[in-house]
Amino acid sequence: MPRVTANETVWLVVPTYDEAENIEPLIRAALERLPTGSRALVVDDASPDGTGRIADRLAAELGTVEVLHRDRKQGIGPAYVAGFERALAGGAGLVAQMDADLSHDPADLPRLLEATATADLVLGSRYAPGGSVERWGPLRRAISRGGSAYARAILGVPVRDLTGGFKVFRRAVLEAIDIGSIASLGYAFQVETTYRAIAAGFRVVEIPIRFEDRRAGASKMSGRIVAEAALRIPEIRISRPRRRR
Repeated sequence: MPRVTANETVWLVVPTYDEAENIEPLIRAALERLPTGSRALVVDDASPDGTGRIADRLAAELGTVEVLHRDRKQGIGPAYVAGFERALAGGAGLVAQMDADLSHDPADLPRLLEATATADLVLGSRYAPGGSVERWGPLRRAISRGGSAYARAILGVPVRDLTGGFKVFRRAVLEAIDIGSIASLGYAFQVETTYRAIAAGFRVVEIPIRFEDRRAGASKMSGRIVAEAALRIPEIRISRPRRRR
């Protein structure tokens, strides 16, 4: 287990939409690898497949799980904002995030948490040396790598994997970057949170991970999400936040 001080309670925030096949194994595996006293928060956008009901059952059984039910699907960005705000209100010192589809390996959580000893934001990186992507076709690989390269060029930051969703934030980062003002709905949210952290002067590091495409359920990636990211990223650069003092 990673060593985390008493004032650094870990909250894991997992947004969900139609992940009935994945949410229980993910939450159980993650809790086994988080420090004692950690909490898992499932943010469900009214999944019609019963994901929210499964999460409620886990919450009743385990006691370290909470469920935030939202009344409709609004995008991964607003779901994360709601989850982060709940985690901060609950006293989180470290806030982890990961996808609900088991593409991120819960076994990597301890390494990401340990890296917060010297970093403010830790990214589980597919494209850092030692990272990898498994079971993706050529088109999906091109979209992902191309998206990160495009964002890196526009924003002028050295991060290799700007679009990844496996992260650990120190509380101070989420408080400083004004998460409630983030307008990105889809995966541009991942880019914007990391960029705001860098622009504010926080230390960001990438830890290599092995990413494996989902084995159950359907991907939420769409042309609309890709288009939003392409249009949103220049706006993120123009509205660069102030550096913290």
